[in-house]
Order: sequence, then C-alpha cells, then structure tokens
Amino acid sequence: MNLFVFSQYVLMAALAIFAVATIRIVTRKTIAMGLVGLSGFTIAVATFLILLQNLYGIAFCRDIAMALLIMDMVGTIAFARVLRGYARG
Repeated sequence: MNLFVFSQYVLMAALAIFAVATIRIVTRKTIAMGLVGLSGFTIAVATFLILLQNLYGIAFCRDIAMALLIMDMVGTIAFARVLRGYARG
C-alpha cells in the first residue's frame, strides 16, 4: 500500500467523523443551522463518492456526486428565497 492510497483511507475516516458532526448540526433548533448541516453532509458524501471512484474505479460515483452537489446548491438557493419571501410578508 503506497502513501497515496493510505492518505485516501485516512481522508475517508475523517469524512466519516465530519459526517457525524454535520448530522449533529442538522439536529439544532433553527432551520438555518439544519440547512448548513445538511449542506455539509452532502459535501462529505460527495467527497466520499469521489474517493470511492478513485480507489475502486467505480465510474458512476462521480456522476452521483456531481448530481448531489448540484441538487444541494439548487435546494439551498430555493429554500433561501422561500425564507426571504416569508420574512417580507
């Protein structure tokens, strides 16, 4: 096992810890903190999928990761617009 593969496994372990921390952030009382935690969790899962693609050569993991990131970005923008609309009215 060379250093590059070992560092990818260490990054996977760090992402697992980060995912647990973001799940804890999601369970906070405010909606904004839940949205931030969910966005962080999505980034952790997408990075994990990219690592799986690099380690094991699973080609569709990159596509799933890109779709997750795009849906996360669109969902965050849409939810922010809805919250801004409720604040005005």
